[in-house]
Order: sequence, then C-alpha cells, then structure tokens
Amino acid sequence: MVFILYGTVDYLINKTIDKIVNDNKIDEFNINKYDLTNNLLTEIINDASSMSLFGDKKIIIVNNAYIFTSSTKKYIEQDLNALENYLNNINTNTFLIFVVNEEKLDERKKITKLVDKIGKIIECNNVDNITMIKELLDDYQMSDQNVKYLLERVGNNSTLLNTEIEKIKIYKDTDKNITKEDIDLLTSKSLEVNNFKLINAIINGDKLNALNLYHERIKLNEEPIAIIVTLANQIRIMYQVKQLYLDGHTENSIASILKIHPYRVKLANQNSKQYDADKLLTYLKKLADLDINIKTGRIDKTLGLELLIISL
Repeated sequence: MVFILYGTVDYLINKTIDKIVNDNKIDEFNINKYDLTNNLLTEIINDASSMSLFGDKKIIIVNNAYIFTSSTKKYIEQDLNALENYLNNINTNTFLIFVVNEEKLDERKKITKLVDKIGKIIECNNVDNITMIKELLDDYQMSDQNVKYLLERVGNNSTLLNTEIEKIKIYKDTDKNITKEDIDLLTSKSLEVNNFKLINAIINGDKLNALNLYHERIKLNEEPIAIIVTLANQIRIMYQVKQLYLDGHTENSIASILKIHPYRVKLANQNSKQYDADKLLTYLKKLADLDINIKTGRIDKTLGLELLIISL
C-alpha cells in the first residue's frame, strides 16, 4: 500500500502513521525511515521492493517528500520514472508512506495523480486542539478549565502544544493529576499569543488589561523599546496578511511572500479579522511615532507605551 500524508499538523501525521503501524502489527525493526532531501528514490524503492528480514510486512516512511509539491527549491535529482514503475507494480508486503509537511499538494503532477489512483492521500491540516490535548493526556487527570488555560498559555500551534504536553507527561510520570501550577511550572508562555493579547487590548481601548499585560512584560525584564517594535511588526504583519488574503492568497503562499512561518500567518489572520485595515494602519503609525519619540529623547522609554495606553 502507498500513502501520502500531507498537512501542517504533525500530531495528525504521527497519529495516522501510528494507526497504520498498530493496525498491521508492524514491529519496530520493520520500520525504515528516509528523507528525500538526503536519500535517493532509487535507494528507497529498492528497500520497498525487497522482503523484510524480520517479518512478512514492513513500513517505509519517507519524510520531506517534496516531489508531490510545487516546490522550486533545489534538492538532489530524483528518478521519478523509477517511482512510477514501482507504483505500477507495488510490493504488497510494504507500506510506503510519503510525508509532506505542506498545506497543499500539487495535484497536477502525474506522480501525485498516480498515488491518488492506486493508493491513499490523507490530509492532516485541521485538528481540534482540545480533543488533541485530551487524547495525548488520556491517562492523566486534567480539568476542562486547565485544558483551556494550557491553550491560552501556549497557543494553538499543535506542534508546540505536543512538545509542551510531552514535558508535562515526563514530569508527572507518577502523579497523574495535572494542575494549573504544573502548567505554569512546566510550559513556556507563547510570546506570539501575548503579543496579540496586548495588541487587542490596545486597539479595543481596554486600558486596564493593556496596562496589566504591559507591566507583566516589564517585570520579565523585557526592553520597552523592543516590546513597542515587536508590537508594531506584528500589526504590520496583520495588515499585510489581511490584504494578501483579500487578494486570494493561501496561508502557505503568504508565508512564502512575507518569509514567515505559516503558523504566524494563521494567527495574524485570526486576529486581524476583527479590525479593518485603516484601524491597523492607525495603530501602526502611533507605535512608529512612539518609537521615534523615545529614541529622540522626547518621551521616557518605560513610560512611553503606558502613556499611549492611558490616552486611548
């Protein structure tokens, strides 16, 4: 059997692979891994075509399978004809899994169409993070309130959430009850999420919340000018993402144009929806003016953003 697993949610990709392994009772000695940025297709096909030394069936996982995308990056030259020949005469004892960490495949490619015809293409783009957290912590006790708190603290990046949950599980190996204090102790606050919270409070005129969020950052010894520049950059990205979405671009194409991670595009898009473009530009200008006034000595750097918030 041949699979293409594509998408931006590593958790779903890994979960799908685990299901294939478990459903077919494949031993770990019969799982081989390759990477198309380093390995040749001919080497992988030779492995897929041969019998396993340790059992009847085996799994071959091929990471970074860029041959199914429209990527223009220069990688090692691959023999697609050899893969096509294999796909037309597959080894039924081998599960060949191509992993593509991209939002979309290039469905126009002959090789993609061939896999779609004789194998399975599985999308791994969307996940309910609350469900994911509960599944990963199935053997642990964690209240719904603390599940939401973990999301607020870490953010919606499923890969980052997965990493933070693994840290919690290792620490709480014997005591299975996860508390808010455990989350505070073991996980890292997402700076990106905190930036959006502060931006939203400022733009919405929520002075008290904005001041509290700003003071939290100062207590962590963050440089006031760095906070202002970061917020200005984030609002600029929100504006750019908003405009590019209106022009019909996808998250991946926007990430490529702006040269930022797709997760930042997703967050910026979610947060920019509640504001019109003119409002974003207004606050971008206010922060830019504040930056100039601080650097020219007209306003104290620590009080600068405080005064802007108070004046809202």
